[in-house]
Amino acid sequence: MAETQNTLSLAELLADYDSAEHDHAAAERNSGMQHIHNHANGDIVWFPTWQKNRETTDWESAVNEFTAELEAAAGQGADLSDAAGELLAARLQTLLAEAAEAPDANVFIRENLARYLSETWSLGDAYALKTGKELPGAGSPAGIFASYPYQVYERDGGSFASALWNDLVDARKNRIAAEEAERKALKPISKKARKAAERKAAARKR
Repeated sequence: MAETQNTLSLAELLADYDSAEHDHAAAERNSGMQHIHNHANGDIVWFPTWQKNRETTDWESAVNEFTAELEAAAGQGADLSDAAGELLAARLQTLLAEAAEAPDANVFIRENLARYLSETWSLGDAYALKTGKELPGAGSPAGIFASYPYQVYERDGGSFASALWNDLVDARKNRIAAEEAERKALKPISKKARKAAERKAAARKR
C-alpha cells in the first residue's frame, strides 16, 4: 500500500474531543466525528466516521497489517473473501468474549469501541485494495460484510457503533445472568425443601 500523508493517530483524534468541553452535537457537524452519550452514567464515547478513519495513521497501519494477513492466507491457498470473512468473524467473537469478562462494561466500551470500529473498516479497505475493488462505503459495502451482523457504513458508521455498543453491554449482562443461574442450580437444597420433595414423591407412589 502506498504511504499516505496521514499524521494524526486515532488516540490523538479522540483525545482532542474527550478533553474539549463544548456542545457535543455542534462538535459533530462537519468534523468527521460522532459520539454516543450514555445518559445513565453520563459517559460520552467519541468515534470517527468511516471516512474520517481513513485520515488517521491507524488506518494506514491497520490496512498494511490486514493486507499482510490476507496475503499470507492466499499464499496457503485460501480464498481472499473467505479469509477476510473468517478474520472479521474471529475478531468480533474475541471482542464479545472480552466484553463478557470485563469488570465494567462502560470502561471496556470507552477503551475499545472506537479502536474496533476503526480496525473493522480498515479490514474492509484492505480487502478492497488487495482485490482491486473500489473502497467500500455506504453505497458499496465490501462483500466480506454480507453476513456480518451490523450495518457497517450506515449513518457514516453511527448505526454500527450503536448496535455494537448494545451488544457489548449485553455480553456482560448475559454472562452474569448465566453465572447466577448456574449458582442457583448448584445451590444446596435446604432440609425443609428436601423433606417437602420427599413427601410429594411418597404421595405420588400411593
